This record gives sequence, C-alpha cells and structure tokens, in this order.
Amino acid sequence: MRQLVIQVGAIVCCLFVAAPTAQQRGPAKNRIVAIKAGRLLDVKAGTMLEGQTIIVEGEMIKSVGTNLTVPEGGSIIDLSGATVLPGLIDSHTHLLENYDGSLGGDDNNMILTVTQMSAAKRALLGAAMGREDLEAGITTVRDLGNSGLNGDVALRDAINSGWVVGPRMIVSTRALSAAGGQFGGLQSETQKIIDQEYVVISGVEEARRAVRQAIYDGADCIKVIVDTGPRLVSLEEMKVIVEEAHRVRKKVAAHAVQDQAIRIAADAGVDSIEHGYNGSDASFKLMADKKIFLVPTDGTVEDYLSVFGAGNQSEEELKQRRAQMQLGVKQLHNRLTRAINAGVRIAAGSDMYYRMPGKTRGQASLTMLGAYAESGMPPLEIIRAATVNGAELLGLQARIGSIEPFKYADIIAVDGDPVKDISELRRVKFVMKGGNVIRQ
Repeated sequence: MRQLVIQVGAIVCCLFVAAPTAQQRGPAKNRIVAIKAGRLLDVKAGTMLEGQTIIVEGEMIKSVGTNLTVPEGGSIIDLSGATVLPGLIDSHTHLLENYDGSLGGDDNNMILTVTQMSAAKRALLGAAMGREDLEAGITTVRDLGNSGLNGDVALRDAINSGWVVGPRMIVSTRALSAAGGQFGGLQSETQKIIDQEYVVISGVEEARRAVRQAIYDGADCIKVIVDTGPRLVSLEEMKVIVEEAHRVRKKVAAHAVQDQAIRIAADAGVDSIEHGYNGSDASFKLMADKKIFLVPTDGTVEDYLSVFGAGNQSEEELKQRRAQMQLGVKQLHNRLTRAINAGVRIAAGSDMYYRMPGKTRGQASLTMLGAYAESGMPPLEIIRAATVNGAELLGLQARIGSIEPFKYADIIAVDGDPVKDISELRRVKFVMKGGNVIRQ
C-alpha cells in the first residue's frame, strides 16, 4: 500500500481506548461452554444453519449440531438472537505502526517512527492495536513487517504466553528488499535506519542467507518487497527466497505493485501477491494457474479522505481531491474484478497502519470489507476471503477459518445477516478467541 495508485497511503485507525469487555483469562482445559446460535453460517457450504449448538471444551470446538446436550458442569452462552460465524482473519496488517496522515505520507511517518520510538514502545503500541483488532472480531492476523527488529515476534510470543490480549499472529520479521527498503532518498549518514525495518539483499546468496536469518529470528512466513519505485528484487533472487522458505514449509508474501514485479513474484512461485494494483490480465491468469492468492489492500474514497485530513481543506480542494481518489479507487475496483474473473483466489487484508479518526484499529481494518463490496464481490465471497481463504493462505486451515470440531473456538456474532449485508461485520457484538470470551 506504500505505493498505492491514488498516492494517498493506507487506511488505518486511531489509537482509541477500547470499550470495556468481558473476558475469561487463560481457558482451563476442562472448561466447557455451550453456545446457542440462532443462526450459524457454514462458510464452506455457504448455507445458514438454524438452531445450532456449539460445544466448546477448553480452546477447541468439540461438536456442532442440533439438539446437543450441554455437558454436566458446562455453562451456556445464549446467542439465539444472533448470527454466529468464524472469527475474521486479516491477512495483511502492521500492528506496530500507527501513522498520522496529517504529518504527510509514508516517508515522514516511517522516519519518525523508527527514530523516535523504542522497540519496547512499538511493542506496546502493537499490543494496543492487537487488542482493538480482536475486540472488533479479527481473531487472527498476518503481520507483515515494519515492526522494527523483530518486534512482531515479541508481540506474538507475548500474546501466546497470555501476557497481553490480542489476536493469533503469523509474523514475518523484517521484510526482504532491494536497496533502501521502502524508504525514500536518505543521506548516506542516515541510511543505517533502513536496517531497523528491512533486510537489504543483493544477489542470490544474500537472499538465501536473509531467509535463513528470518526463520532463525522467529518468522512464521517471509515477506519480500519486490518493487519500490524502480528498485526491483530479481527473478533469480525471488526463486531462491521461495525455494529456501518452502524447503522449511514457510510461505512467501510478495509486496508487488507494478505488473513486472507481480510477474517476477508469480514466476518464482510465491504464495500471495500483496496489493497487485497494476496487474495485467496475463499476470492474473498466471496467479490463478499457480493458485497464488491476491491480498487486495483496498479502501473507499471516504476512508482515504478521513485519514488524510479532509476536514482541513476548502470545499474546492476537497472536491478536487475526492475526484482524484475516485479515479484511483475505480482502478482498484477494476483490478480486483479482473483478478476474480481470471480465477484468482482472494484473501482479505487491510494493510492498516494509519490512524482513522473516530475508529479503533479493528474498526478501521474492517473498512476493507466495504471496499471489496464496492468492487462487486458478493458478501459470501467477502466473508470467505476473511475466513476460510485467509486460513488456507496462512497454512492454518486445520485450526481456524470455520466453525467445526477440532478447530479453535474463534467465534464471533452479529445481530443481522452478513450474507445479505456485509456491513454487519463492522458491528460485531460477541467475540470469542480460543474459548475465551473477549467481548459480550
């Protein structure tokens, strides 16, 4: 998103104090909960099931069906007036960033973040952002770099250890990139800060070494910045990155904006293309043939305007800016439609790293759903992009993405029917992660 065609950066949210929530700490292995669901969405089949009961034991779903008996000693959660579905998955986020659109674009914000925030402070920021994501119904995220020196690993481990409350995290550590990472022009005396955010590679052996180091540092997946302006990672380098990552069963996410970069990443066999703003039909066909996911990090015109200070402009300036953004967003809609028509599978990703006034990080992250709807994606396909597709992309389809026995009890509920109105997912009323009630 750092090279978004509309040149306004990403949509993100503000650091708000989260509303009080109910939470059960550290699910005991013998805790049993029966959830009475008025309606339960089977995301795989695309059907709405009535009168279902979900039996949760510890962290896991034990059984799902009608007329199930509540085990002795089990408690009951009554969601009989709600629609129940799996926890949502954001396949592209940056929890350890929270940029301010009034300070300008990415370069200004990135330099301020890297030079003024300690690793500890960024990890604490990530904890706050993660909590807000979770409370909005996002129970799993893939955090793709821009987290300093392994701050994402520290946050993931803290959540897993129960030190802080947050979503499940798949993390990449620092992204691999060509010279300069995603920074603009820096003087030679200040270029050391690039190493805080990126691992610069030049040549296949450096690429191989960088993958091995990322895995040693705790990476669950590998992130590569294939293009930043004219700077490109080569096809040979990408092939080695994919080979080395896949050798140890780690997936590769490729930031690729221009078609040349998309083609390089797809030829190398990456697992997902992030953004893909200027992809050609030929590149999308190649992605479909190779079963490469597209993670479209899109927003709406109003979302972008809210981030970048629409309130400080004159009426005429706002009109001109809105017209510019409408052209850019129209191009995003066109690219997503073409990708879907080519058979490319979609996994939902927000790429949230800016504050969005009036919204928590989680609420802002879910604005991606409205952007997909504007592109013409049916609500059910949007839900699948944020559940089963995301789970498959992350390699966690055996544990998350649907409400089935032997999967984690990551469950959310809304009042209405999100298959008819996708905006229902922006008003989540109940959140459970791994058997713990986060919001009720």
